[in-house]
Amino acid sequence: MPEKIRVGIVGATVTVGGSGWGARTHVPALKALAAHYEIKAVCTTRAETALASKAAFGAELAFDDFDAMLASPDIDLVSVVTRVPTHHGLVMRALKAGKAVYCEWPLGATLAEAEEMAALASERGLTTAVGLQARSDPVLMHARELVQQGFIGDILAVNFSYVGKATIARGNGRIWQSDRRAGANILTIGGGHAIDALSFILGRFDAVSARLGTMVGQWHNTDTGEEVKVDSPDWVSVSGRLENRAEVSFLVAAAPALPQGHRRFEIYGSHGMLAIVPAPGSPEPNPSLYHGPNQLLAARGRGALAPIETPARLVLIPDSVPAGPPRNVAQAYARLAAAMRDNEPYEPGFAHAVRAHRLVAALEESSLMGRTVAPAV
Repeated sequence: MPEKIRVGIVGATVTVGGSGWGARTHVPALKALAAHYEIKAVCTTRAETALASKAAFGAELAFDDFDAMLASPDIDLVSVVTRVPTHHGLVMRALKAGKAVYCEWPLGATLAEAEEMAALASERGLTTAVGLQARSDPVLMHARELVQQGFIGDILAVNFSYVGKATIARGNGRIWQSDRRAGANILTIGGGHAIDALSFILGRFDAVSARLGTMVGQWHNTDTGEEVKVDSPDWVSVSGRLENRAEVSFLVAAAPALPQGHRRFEIYGSHGMLAIVPAPGSPEPNPSLYHGPNQLLAARGRGALAPIETPARLVLIPDSVPAGPPRNVAQAYARLAAAMRDNEPYEPGFAHAVRAHRLVAALEESSLMGRTVAPAV
């Protein structure tokens, strides 16, 4: 492994139209970790955007041919930050080229796609990472430690709810998410990130009973003026039980008329309580759990909830990482760099992504069949 991990990133571009996630999060995260990473190359679908992104991100190489980038011996890690429906094709090509891969979540548009990618990565013995960056959040890592240490006793119940503002007017760059088959919606993204974070802290689900709904059936395409039919779920309600027998109430949803979002994450134990809330001074008024920043509150017995300081050892990134979503992404990249340097597996990798996809599939099955489902391991 070279002194710096040389990254080829596909899907981060300076042009507008999509979510801009790669340019807003991955690029600043990698640039702030300059001691460990170098953005060696960018790849987009057109030469002009590739050259513009290369200049904006300070990369050495620009490609509009993904296979040409994969052929470069100067690329150690491929970061795939494109639309979900393209993940499978790009990741499979990168793995076949023998590259380590960081792919955004959801790993695939379907469970079957995720399983195929994970199987090939395992067969080739390649390092993989999936963008479930809540597992790298220092506050959530601390909460997990406290739960495992029995800080609040046996876990009895969990209450999680997040309601954000629905985006019902979208341009061509995001209107495609109206189609459930594309694999990018409230269930897979907002719900998938949140329920995986809950499982990270508290353990796996033993059973789930879910109701999925599409409360807003049309979106407005701001580029064409058309009304587009929506079948992607925007309401995910789950009653579940963890393997440790704790009961869980879980809700992730989006509402069109919402002055400000709402988030609650409360963990009730036999001797106390933990709560994870948006940190004071957050750049967003109600950031999602995986975006952060978060703050941990705790109470023992009948005492009042009070903030608990996050141990400095869990913060792996410099202060130069911009506030908001780039910080947890940078935390994930910092952990990945250590794993690659030490030739150790990284968690969450593609094998974990398959487990996360299976949990999402269990929610879909439960809602469709109207019964309680045990998620596949």
